[in-house]
Amino acid sequence: MADSEWDPEDPTGSAFHDGEPGCSGLTTKELQQQLRAVKQRERPVRLLFEIPSARVIKNTLSKYVVYEVVVMRSGSFDSRRVSVERRYNDFSLFHHNLLKEFNEELEDVVLPRKHLTKNFSPEIIAERRIELQDYLAKLYATRCVRYSQHFATFFTEQEQRRAHSLLRAGQFKPALEQLQTVLEIQEKLAAWQSATLLVPTLCALAVCYRDLEDAEQAFAAAHRALPPLRRYGLKNYRAPLLDLLVDVGYQLGRPVAQLQEELTVLKDAERGLVSSCSLKELVVQEFI
Repeated sequence: MADSEWDPEDPTGSAFHDGEPGCSGLTTKELQQQLRAVKQRERPVRLLFEIPSARVIKNTLSKYVVYEVVVMRSGSFDSRRVSVERRYNDFSLFHHNLLKEFNEELEDVVLPRKHLTKNFSPEIIAERRIELQDYLAKLYATRCVRYSQHFATFFTEQEQRRAHSLLRAGQFKPALEQLQTVLEIQEKLAAWQSATLLVPTLCALAVCYRDLEDAEQAFAAAHRALPPLRRYGLKNYRAPLLDLLVDVGYQLGRPVAQLQEELTVLKDAERGLVSSCSLKELVVQEFI
């Protein structure tokens, strides 16, 4: 797969010539607008990483630095500023896991070394911010890395675990905030990761919204999870997700007969194999 994202319906931009009025019939302004549209389709979309700030955390038994990592998409206007915080130890574990799988490919990608002294001086922290930012850029430039599960895990797993812990404790609003961060990062990674990455997050969001009695948002999140689930599998989610969609859909007065039929056919076809647990029961078991 190429780094750039092209219009899947028109990868060559031929619609500009064949599907539009002839160039002779267009004004200069219209021609300029169409040229901008073609260039926009052809512009490569990449991930950019910034580490604009860091802060020192002092606990009773420990002291460490956390770095704010901002994930952005280039190639189009990205107004969603989403960030996570990571320690140097998180970067170190990430690098270790990558080396186990991509040792040869990462021969020239070096994790910034850990200082033995002055780790908390403003100068060292500022230097480390730039080094880690460059490190992430080099990792992203390595094709096998940006397509790997390790890449997505580094940017989302901590927030996912925190969200599911809050969800199990019945703290749905703070869980929702964490899950929204996870979803936004996963959406930015969507060009390089499987669409199945979104399914557990969307299901957890649906559960949170339902418990917060926001049926519209619960239905929307669950409905969005259905197409990738149908296409790529994740059978354990399918029946519980359909069950939630049918139940919430009835509450909202939505036409859910087709969903009900799909659920019935699924249960009949896989009698005894379909999970009997609810979507909430399934979600709370994640990241234990």
